[in-house]
Amino acid sequence: MATEENRLKQRNHKNSISREGESHTSRMRREEDDDDGGGDLLEEVGAARPVQIVVADEEEHSFSLQEEALERLLLHEEVQDLQVVVVSVAGAFRKGKSFLLDFMLRFMYKQSDSWVGGEEEPLTGFTWRGGCERETTGILAWSKVFVVEKPDGCKVAVLLMDTQGAFDSQSTIKDCATLFALSTMTSSVQVYNLSQNVQEDDLQHLQLFTEYGRLAMEEVYEKPFQSLMFLIRDWSYPYEHPYGLEGGLSFLEKRLQVKQNQHEELQNVRKHIHSCFSNIGCFLLPHPGLRVATNPHFDGRLRDIDEEFKKELVNLVPTLLSPENLVEKEIGGVKITCRELLHYFKAYMKIYQGEELPHPKSMLQATAEANNLAAVAGAKDLYNKSMEQVCGGDKPYISPAELERRHAELLQASVRHFRSVKKMGGEDFCRRYQDQLEAELDVAFANFGKHNDGKNIFFAARTPATLFAVMFAMYVASMVTGFVGIGSVAAVCNLVMGVALTALCVWAYVKYSGEFREVGGAIDRVAETLWEQVFSKLFDVARSRVPLGSLIPAPRPRLASNNNVKKKN
Repeated sequence: MATEENRLKQRNHKNSISREGESHTSRMRREEDDDDGGGDLLEEVGAARPVQIVVADEEEHSFSLQEEALERLLLHEEVQDLQVVVVSVAGAFRKGKSFLLDFMLRFMYKQSDSWVGGEEEPLTGFTWRGGCERETTGILAWSKVFVVEKPDGCKVAVLLMDTQGAFDSQSTIKDCATLFALSTMTSSVQVYNLSQNVQEDDLQHLQLFTEYGRLAMEEVYEKPFQSLMFLIRDWSYPYEHPYGLEGGLSFLEKRLQVKQNQHEELQNVRKHIHSCFSNIGCFLLPHPGLRVATNPHFDGRLRDIDEEFKKELVNLVPTLLSPENLVEKEIGGVKITCRELLHYFKAYMKIYQGEELPHPKSMLQATAEANNLAAVAGAKDLYNKSMEQVCGGDKPYISPAELERRHAELLQASVRHFRSVKKMGGEDFCRRYQDQLEAELDVAFANFGKHNDGKNIFFAARTPATLFAVMFAMYVASMVTGFVGIGSVAAVCNLVMGVALTALCVWAYVKYSGEFREVGGAIDRVAETLWEQVFSKLFDVARSRVPLGSLIPAPRPRLASNNNVKKKN
C-alpha cells in the first residue's frame, strides 16, 4: 500500500505545472523506467513548462493577459521575427484536450517516425488528469516555441496553446465565448475537440463563439479565421465513416451540408461556419480504451492505450504539425511574426476587457429577453395608438390636466396588456421589463405633452409676446430716462430694444423657413426663461397686491324715481 502511494505521488509530481522544473529524484525514476531512450525527451520536456498567458478571475468572470509571460515567449531572439504557426485546442471541459496536446509535444520534440514514444513512457507536459472536475483555466501556452524548417527551406515558429474547457459549472456563456473566440482569433489552426459526434448544439455554440470573435476584429474580412479541425473523440460508428481524416471529411461534409428542405435556422448555422473559416477539416478518433477511462492511476503510458487509438493518433498529430502541413498565422491575408502576434493579443484582450461588445447569453436568457421585449413593444404600440386618438396630429388642444388623466389610464391599460402576455424568465425577470415599459411610456407622454402644447396658440405666441414686452418696457424706460437726462441708461435701453427686435425678426425667419433651428431654439429658451423668471413673477406680484375686485367698477346706486315717491305718499 505504501509503495502504491509513493508511485501515485511521483506520478502527480510529474504531471504538475512546476515553475521550478522537475526534481532530480523524479527524473531518475523516469530514467529507470525508460529502457528505450525516452529519458532524454522527458528531461527536455521537464525543462520547459506550460505558461499561463490568459488568467481567469472566477469571481469577477473576467480575463487578464499576462503580458510579461507572453513577451518572454514571443520576443525571444530566436523566434521574434519568424512567421508563427499557432495550434490551439478548444472545446468542452473534461474531453482530453491537454492529453492530446502532450502527444503533440512529443511529436515536436522528437520529429521522427518513433515520436509516439515507448510503451512504458509516462505522458508529461500540459497538466492533465482523469476525473469529472476541470483542470485547465484560462489559456496556457508551452514555454518552448519550436523552430521548424518547412520543405521550402523557410523557418517558422510553432506555438502550442491549451484553453480552458467550455461549459463547466463555474463559467458563464460570456466566459466560454471569450476564451473560444480569443483562441480562434489568435490561432492558425483551431482544433475543435468534441465527444462522439457533432451535434446541432455544438454547431450553434461554434456559431456563437466565432461571431463573438468576429465582432472584436477591427476589420472583418471575407473569411476572418483560418483552419478549423473538428476532432471527434470516441467515435463509435467506423462502419459508417471510418476512423481518420478521410472518414472525418465525408462525415463532416454530410453534417455541414445545406439542404433546401432544412429549416432556415439550421441553414444559417452552416452558412455561418462556412463563411468564417478558410479551411475546415474533421478527424475521427476512436476511444482510447477502458483502462484509460476507468483507471484512476493512468499516467499516459502507451501500454494502457488501445492499439486502434495509437494507430490513429500517429496519423492525427502529423496531419496538424508535420512541416509540410504547418499553416502560418495570417491576418488580412498577411502572414504575421511572433512579434506581431504579441500586439494582436494585447489589442484583442483590450477589446474583451471593455464594454463595447454585447454579452453573449444562454439560449433561455436570450429567448426570455426577446419574449419580454416583444411584449414591451406590443404594450407601447397600444399606448401610442390610444394617445394618438386623444391628442394626435389632427386632434384639438386638450387641457394638461385632462391629458395627464388620460395618460394614467392608458399607462395602466398598457401594463395590464404587458402582464397578460405569456413570457419566459419568471416574475423577477419580467418585472425589470415592466419597469422599462413604464419609463418609456413616461418619455412618450412627455413628447405627447409637448406636441399638445404646440397646438395652444398662446403657448406658441409666448416667444414673440415676451420679445414684444421686452421692447415695450425698454422703449418706455428709454423715454423716461432720456426725459430726465440719464442718457447712458437710455442708450442701454435702446440697445436692448434693438437686440429684442433683431431676435424677433430672426425667430420669425426661422419659423417661416425651417432653417437655423438651433438658433430658433436658443431664442425660445431665452424667451421662456424671461417669461418664467421675470414677467410671470411680476404678474403674480401685481395680482396679489391689486385684488381683482378693485379693478371692477362698483355698481352705482339707483335713485328713486318721482313716481315711486308719489306712490308712497
